[in-house]
Amino acid sequence: MPLKVIVVGAGIGGLSAAVALRQAGHEVEIFEKSAFAAEVGAALMVCPNGTRVLNKLGFSFSNARAIILKRINMMDGQTLGTTAAVDVSRAEETFGAKLWAVHRVDLHKELLRLALEEGGMGQPVKLRLSSEVATAEMDGTIVLKDGSVHTADLIVAADGLKSALQSIVSKEAGPPRATGLSAFRFLLDTKVLKADLKLAATLDRKGSSDVGSLQDTHDPTKVRYIVWYECRDGQTQNFVGIHPTRDVNGDNQEGKLRCDRWSNPPANLLYEHSRSTAAKCWPLFMHAPLPHWYKYRIVLIGDSAHPMLPFNAQGAVSAMEDGGALGYLFQNIEDAKLVPERLELFQRVRADRVARVQILSNVKLGREKQVEEQVRRYAEPRGSSKSGVLLAGAHKHSDTKQACQRTWSSTLLMIMGEFECLI
Repeated sequence: MPLKVIVVGAGIGGLSAAVALRQAGHEVEIFEKSAFAAEVGAALMVCPNGTRVLNKLGFSFSNARAIILKRINMMDGQTLGTTAAVDVSRAEETFGAKLWAVHRVDLHKELLRLALEEGGMGQPVKLRLSSEVATAEMDGTIVLKDGSVHTADLIVAADGLKSALQSIVSKEAGPPRATGLSAFRFLLDTKVLKADLKLAATLDRKGSSDVGSLQDTHDPTKVRYIVWYECRDGQTQNFVGIHPTRDVNGDNQEGKLRCDRWSNPPANLLYEHSRSTAAKCWPLFMHAPLPHWYKYRIVLIGDSAHPMLPFNAQGAVSAMEDGGALGYLFQNIEDAKLVPERLELFQRVRADRVARVQILSNVKLGREKQVEEQVRRYAEPRGSSKSGVLLAGAHKHSDTKQACQRTWSSTLLMIMGEFECLI
């Protein structure tokens, strides 16, 4: 008999888990609090460790209109010169899969197809909309806001940062810590960008299949930059800005980058476009690794278990890993009594790896030495120098550009290349 599985939340993590568990032969039902099954937001990078999971699920990057990324360029925001770069054009050879850029809406739509379509592996997933989960019990029972009760052999809590089930599983989650940084994002039609001669020239310098990270070098002591790449078959440009939080009035003002302090005109033009395209803004908070991810029949995944800062593009990707790992571990499991045992194994193979990624994601690329000791606490075996060796190697170079590139490569290898099991 297949297990009955309830997934709470129809975001990227919830859908990844639902598809993987469907393909593992189980009956899966998703409870989503919103009235529509759609994602919102901008684009994201799917790093090779996420790509391997999606490939296993039968995900079509063509359907999602994704772009293969070939190079990550750190650029001086004033001169637009490249200060450091990592060639990822051979990511498939190095890491086992490609590096992609995809719009969240398109990623979500393709995962939803894999979950709901008839004729795929396993039974189609059932989707319940306008079904907000209020609480759950250890025996596999969930209670909705409307008072209705539903039971399953396994409950997967993929309900995000403000999870209704996290406190049931783990009491150890401490309050988030403010980073002093905020982020903003906006999208720009490629045609609009190319119509501006200065921005079109900037695009040419960045490269159409490259990631550009425009650093504000006016004050190197502060984190202030824009990450830029395209999606949707090159028809849309995606921008994410990181900068010190400012105490200002107005819901949509906090995330405005102080591009007036940049001397390069294209940066100012991007700033003006962000003002005219209703940039979404939010403060960034740091979360400590959670010691417990499961309790009897309930397991936390994605942001409900390990919220991450955006510096290594691993938030959504780690949620995909969670989903893929659950699907693998629950293959050929038909006895509901084995659920707690499987979840204990899930935590054992996931928690330390995710903690390393979570901690590395607290700093931008090139500053990994700041968190080396924290990463080492979650090395395998615990306290070993395995993780530290990769980070330390970059600082043996006297040349700053070489050191930065080697640090990037080491971090990318650690994050993208070590997720080999359970896929």
